[in-house]
Amino acid sequence: MSEGWTLTLTEPDAFETPTEIPVDAETITAPVPGTVAQALEVLGKFDRLDPKPLNIYDAWYRLTLISEHVGPATLRFEGLATVSEIFLNGERVAHSASMFEALDVPFDLSGADELAICFRALAPRLERLGPRARWRPQMMNSQGLRLIRTTALGHMPGWCPEIHAVGPWRPIRLIRHDEHVFDVLAFQSELDAEHTATLRLSVKTNHHASTVEITCGDVSAPLTSNEKNTFEGMLRLDNIEPWWPATHGTPTLHDVGLRIDGQRYALGKTGFRRIEIDEGIDGKGFGLKINGEPVFCRGAVWTNADIARLPGTRADYEPWLRLATEAGMNMIRIGGTMTYETPNFFALCDELGLMVWQDLMLANFDYPTKDETFLAHIKVETTQLLENTALSPSLVIMCGGSEMYQQGAMLGLSERIWKGALTEEFLPQLTALLRPDIAYVPNSPFGGALPFFPNEKVGHYYGIGAYCRPLEDARRADVRFAAECLAFANVPQQSTLDKHLAARPVHDPLWKARVPRDRNASWDFEDVRDHYLKLLYAVDPSILRREESEQYLDLSRAVTAEVMEATFAEWRRAGSTCQGALVWTLQDLIPGPGWGLIDATGEPKPAWYGLKRAFRPVQINLLDEGTNGLDIHLINEKLETQDLVLDVTCLRDGLQPVVTGKRAVSLAPRHKQVIAATDLFGAFFDTTYAYRFGPPSYNVTVAKLTDQATGALIATAFHFPQGRHMAMHPAVFQTEMSEEKQRWTLDVTADRFAQSVHITAEGFRPSDDWFHLAPGETRPIELRPINPQISHPPKGEIRTLGSSQVFRF
Repeated sequence: MSEGWTLTLTEPDAFETPTEIPVDAETITAPVPGTVAQALEVLGKFDRLDPKPLNIYDAWYRLTLISEHVGPATLRFEGLATVSEIFLNGERVAHSASMFEALDVPFDLSGADELAICFRALAPRLERLGPRARWRPQMMNSQGLRLIRTTALGHMPGWCPEIHAVGPWRPIRLIRHDEHVFDVLAFQSELDAEHTATLRLSVKTNHHASTVEITCGDVSAPLTSNEKNTFEGMLRLDNIEPWWPATHGTPTLHDVGLRIDGQRYALGKTGFRRIEIDEGIDGKGFGLKINGEPVFCRGAVWTNADIARLPGTRADYEPWLRLATEAGMNMIRIGGTMTYETPNFFALCDELGLMVWQDLMLANFDYPTKDETFLAHIKVETTQLLENTALSPSLVIMCGGSEMYQQGAMLGLSERIWKGALTEEFLPQLTALLRPDIAYVPNSPFGGALPFFPNEKVGHYYGIGAYCRPLEDARRADVRFAAECLAFANVPQQSTLDKHLAARPVHDPLWKARVPRDRNASWDFEDVRDHYLKLLYAVDPSILRREESEQYLDLSRAVTAEVMEATFAEWRRAGSTCQGALVWTLQDLIPGPGWGLIDATGEPKPAWYGLKRAFRPVQINLLDEGTNGLDIHLINEKLETQDLVLDVTCLRDGLQPVVTGKRAVSLAPRHKQVIAATDLFGAFFDTTYAYRFGPPSYNVTVAKLTDQATGALIATAFHFPQGRHMAMHPAVFQTEMSEEKQRWTLDVTADRFAQSVHITAEGFRPSDDWFHLAPGETRPIELRPINPQISHPPKGEIRTLGSSQVFRF
């Protein structure tokens, strides 16, 4: 039911019923599903970059429902934001007090019915008092959010634009009883160690049925009738192809359906995988084993596909999730400050091999967990979420919420206050009942002497980042699993700034308004980025941005990519206790230097490219072990042995080899290997410049992995013994463009080491960007058209941090 809706905004509680609204009241056409912000924005009456409050009005959505059929039917409201009343033919027939619950309203179709939904103004309701809170988080602008089941999006100044969620944000459907064949009451799947899968299904048919069968591919099994029109049973599948995260295998899916009296009905696709929690040797760890194999989880925290529309279709999700997959991510976390996403989200993650960590929409507050009405809402929204995603193998972790434990503990309260029955008993029991195949986490973060210490179970690690710790802290902190980490004000590509934020960096108030910050903090995340810019490049950011703003922006883009690559190199090394880390956040909500790895227009930032390199399943990293020299860490997460050639070279002036070494290596499946760099050289060489026997003879070490059979480059790594600022060289580039089957490839070669090579081509996106390039190496970069309609060859420019010269192709 998406056509014909109108919207009227009125003062709070001005009208009790839709019949009281004056006929001359201003009314506009409204999209459904949709929001008030969306409807007003289409007409130019709302600006998401300068939002005005929307929760101070009552919002009336109205529709004349014309139907050729009469008789019993059901209106299904899949999501109403937030406190709403439903009217049929002027009579109030239902009420909803949660944005996160679907609601069914049975009624009799007359052929012409007047449907109205009033979304009552939330602002005055947020001021109402409830049970006394034992702590008050500062990040929210209203403590009343703890009492109302609505999203925190729009209520976190400094985190996201203050766009309030109002309206029928999820679809409204008309279900005619004579067309509705069956309801799925329960669906569960499991996979044992021998790859035998089991499906359990319970259904209720709306008409008498003689036979009901469950099918998976070509295999079927009958269901047994236990009571009138209710059938249940199971199907076993031997030697089934399992579902894997894309980094570790193929995310295989299988068609599941029903046959009712010979008529086939599709239920969807499902996958089979086995999940175990890996607590490590000391029992303090947290990691996932999928199908018996340890998986290093890496990815980012999801925000929203569109902060104004709050959409839920496949088309809305797909660009973001495909970029996550392209970057080598295997996990997405939906945090407790966001919203629940639709089954379309999970279906895409199923296909792409992206695991999902799902928080309940509980964050930071001391919630009224003893209130029966509150608990009833939590039970309904959790049950609906788990039932709607019952077929999805991508859902691997259910979490009781975000930072409630941390918030109470940081305020000095005892554990008995911030840890309670809701997250420790009620939710794990409900999860185990409905989805026994997934893992449960009581809160994020949790574990350890204090729940926010990262050296036990799950942490939110901002040692590198907000707390401005040195890069060595990635190892010193002994991170086990970072459900959040590495938040920076990531600068977008210049093309995005030119189109959407033509403001001088830092100094312009418009620019500063787009920089994320913690509410009431004396610093913001641009200050954090500047700290690492000074640390890695030995420059004064305040002078640089004042005198050379273009160079400041380029260094700011490069630095967050470099920091993220270096941090994940530590966490993925052999011997690391870290089993996963998720960057805060995947995407920005508005264009600017936000936390996102992808800007709000959908364009990857330099940090995204850095993580794409850091997340490679077959990887090489160089780690400085001081007086123990430079260690080469090799990783193979694939199912096949990798026969490779390892090549390491220390360069003087970015050009002259000082020492080199080469070795053939075979990396076994799911295996890590460590090689001391001096083992390749055959004699001592001060690769880390730790012994300092005279001036350094080189300023960058280059390590490469290539395929033994084809010579194709697999991965590269770089080490800067004196810092990155000592390896800035004015490289000269040569390029050659080629085209094969409408795919354009730019071969890039530098005459000497080039740091943070940046490629721009209008209308095209490079397969790699802001990368380092060894002298004489030819790097093939695919240039992919952003719009499939583009047919002309790409033209653009190449720049590098080491020079102001521009090379055109």
